[in-house]
Amino acid sequence: MRGIEKEERQRLGRLLETMSQDEVMAMIPQFFETETGSFAADPGQGGRRLGALVFNIERGVNLQETIDFLRYSEEIRPYDIIFANELDDGMLRSHDKCVAREIAEALGLNYAWGLEFIELANPEEPKGLHGNAVFSRFPIVWAETFRLPEENNWYFDRQKRIGGRNAIFVKLDVGGKEVGAVSIHLENRTDGPGRRRQIRAILDEAERVFPGIPVVMGGDLNTNTFDGRSVPAIQFLSDHVSYLQDQIEHVEEYEPCLQDYLAAGYDWREASWDRTAYAAGERRLDTTGTRRKPLPDGSDLLLRLDWLLPRGFRVLDNRTVSTLAKDCGFAPEGSALASFDKKELSDHNAVWALLELE
Repeated sequence: MRGIEKEERQRLGRLLETMSQDEVMAMIPQFFETETGSFAADPGQGGRRLGALVFNIERGVNLQETIDFLRYSEEIRPYDIIFANELDDGMLRSHDKCVAREIAEALGLNYAWGLEFIELANPEEPKGLHGNAVFSRFPIVWAETFRLPEENNWYFDRQKRIGGRNAIFVKLDVGGKEVGAVSIHLENRTDGPGRRRQIRAILDEAERVFPGIPVVMGGDLNTNTFDGRSVPAIQFLSDHVSYLQDQIEHVEEYEPCLQDYLAAGYDWREASWDRTAYAAGERRLDTTGTRRKPLPDGSDLLLRLDWLLPRGFRVLDNRTVSTLAKDCGFAPEGSALASFDKKELSDHNAVWALLELE
């Protein structure tokens, strides 16, 4: 996506001191565009089964290692659709790469990417763009970047930005059958009712653009069960982790957006059951953390933020897949991932499911 000159980015940011976010974003057409690219050599005929993957790749700072993870990990195969969050374009931290394009080209996938934020904290960023994407081995026949209701103005945050959360809507041609897919990134600097307002907007848009067809949504819903704007609440839960774990085990009681999904026919429970418990006749939420939030003592606060939400599919299998470096022993000798010396590829784990069209 084309960038904006450094001085102009800063000028536009300063307008937020006297103008609304919507007014400033309306001056920047990139927020309403969707970048697409096609690198899938052979989409195949398509079948009734689809592998779906959710992965917040933490900006693409470990880009080549992330590509190796997607290429070599058996636990996330097969994947036909990837719902990806936090992909940079023209950022120093990710080596001035268009992360979505790099991943699509390396793995032979189609992609649609939409701008979420223009980063302003470092005026020297080449472009400073950051967004979300859908990758697919099937053709993308239509794509839209859908802006979500504002729940936080990030210009006044330590991560100084223009923009706000979005969802990437695409229609896929799966062997002649139309399937809808949506990559979602909800706001973390809000509470459960705030995320619910964003999900209701997404569900309304899905009814408009995907009438009567199978749909799978996925992404980082930031279902942390607390108000991400409240420093005292975050500190309390950091000091009393047992309270948080209880909330995560009963996440639907604290995150009303999940109930809205169920009411609209998107059964996240199907894709989130503990499969071992399910085989034993129980229906229990897989409470494996999908986000590691570092604590001062060096441990991690585990949150359940990343979800797959299918409608018109039967879930055959699912799992949460670690992105800790110590769990990437599958990487072949000589690959970037095999010599990776950091703790983790991303602060999020990946979430995978095998879906079958009903």
